[in-house]
Amino acid sequence: MNPILLYGSRYGSARRYAEELGRQLAVTPLPFSQAPALSSYDTIVYLGSLYAGGVLGLAKTFRRVSLRPGQRLILVTVGLANPAHGETRAHIRAGLKGQLSQDLLDQAKIFHLRGGIDYSQLSLAHRAMMGMLHQKLKRTAPEALTEDDRALLATYGKKVDFVDLRALAPVLAEVLKGGTSQK
Repeated sequence: MNPILLYGSRYGSARRYAEELGRQLAVTPLPFSQAPALSSYDTIVYLGSLYAGGVLGLAKTFRRVSLRPGQRLILVTVGLANPAHGETRAHIRAGLKGQLSQDLLDQAKIFHLRGGIDYSQLSLAHRAMMGMLHQKLKRTAPEALTEDDRALLATYGKKVDFVDLRALAPVLAEVLKGGTSQK
């Protein structure tokens, strides 16, 4: 098995997952900006934080990548919204379609994990975006709010952390399932 572990993280949740998965696999995780050529790896694992419907660094990392026979792609999204909700997963999948070729999407094994947010650490742009979303949700009829909308309203301006490193178990199992190279 010859995996590479890449991540895209601005505030730390995806990096925390990547570091833990790296520890379990004895592989050093790399930020996507340091990604080497991916063709020599049997398994490519990418953990990326969700921002405005997209996964940080995903499109840039896989712009010119096509998987060779036997090579595997495992994508792990990390976001604030609860991926147990079907609407959340559908929204994430729609965002992935705008960042990856259909061929890569069809071949990828995709997992979704929860992250966190600390409003005091947000960039000015992200703070403004969250503020606009908060104002929009406050004006929405209560019966039209999703569970995630209500959670955002309840936690706005606070620090919340939904990172659960135990949730990596299925990702780890999928990586280990790859076994040895099929070159």
